[in-house]
Amino acid sequence: MVGPVPQSSVISIGAACLCGVIIPIALYIYFKVRHKADTFPFVMGCLVFFVFVMILESSINNAVFTSSAGDFLRNNAFLYALYGGVMAALFEETGRFLMLRLVKKKKGPRDVNSLMYGAGHGGFEALMLLGVSMFGNLSYAAAINSGRIEEITNTLSGDTLDQLISTLNVLVETPSYTYLFSIAERIFAVALQISLSVLVWFAVSGKGKGYLLAIAYGIHAAVDFFTALMSGLGVPVPAIEAVLGVMTVLVCIFAKKIWRSEHIPEPDEEEAPRSPYRKPDAPTL
Repeated sequence: MVGPVPQSSVISIGAACLCGVIIPIALYIYFKVRHKADTFPFVMGCLVFFVFVMILESSINNAVFTSSAGDFLRNNAFLYALYGGVMAALFEETGRFLMLRLVKKKKGPRDVNSLMYGAGHGGFEALMLLGVSMFGNLSYAAAINSGRIEEITNTLSGDTLDQLISTLNVLVETPSYTYLFSIAERIFAVALQISLSVLVWFAVSGKGKGYLLAIAYGIHAAVDFFTALMSGLGVPVPAIEAVLGVMTVLVCIFAKKIWRSEHIPEPDEEEAPRSPYRKPDAPTL
């Protein structure tokens, strides 16, 4: 018998689920209304995460981890983290590069569309990894606390039942604050996705800026590697999120520096009335 899920955990899971839905909507509205970005790059960002991560990368990972190589990787925290970081960077940054080239071709050299693409990529990731997954947790929590979980477990057997019981036990035993940290993690992830999109955009748009693409690959792999390694070594969640937050801030600072040096204002930005007390309106990171 599994249960019950603490009420504090149910509330935290619900908050995380709600944030997973709000984040992509808020990002889209902000860049669309505030900076007049196109919708096309947002949709393409969503599409890249779905195709390159949820289908292509996931398929290869499934093949690897159902082989003997998968057992070897699981038993070595360093190699497991290295594999995850390299694979994430390879698929996401390649997809980002290809799609931002398409965005530039279709919508022209509007720098703000790099931000909108990042919002779509990171926003859809938040929707799937936070909104959808937490909705599943919320459904299981409701079934456990209402005494209906046996209706589900009685229909299963073997490995499938064992996996579900393991999932339910984790749900019950996980401290409620962990679910709130997942919100912070997604916010950091979105900031990283937007920053990496800026780097890749200027690698696509500027002559002699190809090194920015290499940097984007390296940053993505490094961030995923260190977070996965810390998790594999049993580092507490608050410490992992603190390190992730620091890395995110550093990447954002670097991306903002590149933006300021490479961004070409659009006519409506240049013609906007300028206040003597602040800089002209322009998209910022």
